[in-house]
Amino acid sequence: MSVRITIASIVEGYGEVTALPVLLRRITQDCGIWDAKIPEPHRIPRGKLIAQGGVENAVLQASRQVTGPGGVLVLFDADDDCPADYGPALLKRAQTARNDKEISVVLANREFEAWFLAAAASLAGHRGLADPLQPPSNPESIRDAKGWLTHQKIDGTSYKETIDQAPLAAVFDMAQARRNAASFDKFWRDVERLIR
Repeated sequence: MSVRITIASIVEGYGEVTALPVLLRRITQDCGIWDAKIPEPHRIPRGKLIAQGGVENAVLQASRQVTGPGGVLVLFDADDDCPADYGPALLKRAQTARNDKEISVVLANREFEAWFLAAAASLAGHRGLADPLQPPSNPESIRDAKGWLTHQKIDGTSYKETIDQAPLAAVFDMAQARRNAASFDKFWRDVERLIR
């Protein structure tokens, strides 16, 4: 009998609480793992998470859910920080809390929704978005990806992360997002590492 893989997670936004499990299930299933345990993410505001002791305490809490293979994933928006600079420093802090667990820290370059922009063509017609839908030339350079999505809606509604993020996470083309968004490619590779 095999032991189920668990991916515990920590996020900053309310939308990611529902969207991240959808995305993790898609990736684990793409990797041939159909029964991964993906508990509801721990939501911790960014200021509290990056404060001294914040990511460490969050990882301690989340790691209690990982009793066998798997690990802890910390995901939040880079905003104006450089993911390549900021991420490794947070990972080092997180690893001091539980060096016996696999831990990953991923910063979505600018914001989670930049990953949707990287695969915008695959979202055409979904959640009130225009059809066809052309992606921006450099999706991770857009500071307000949520606003970009709102401007592409033709149904008169605004993009709302708590309503739209999980359904879009269920349908966007992940291969296209990997090609067009380096932070999504890193996210994918980190999840793959946690489940291997």
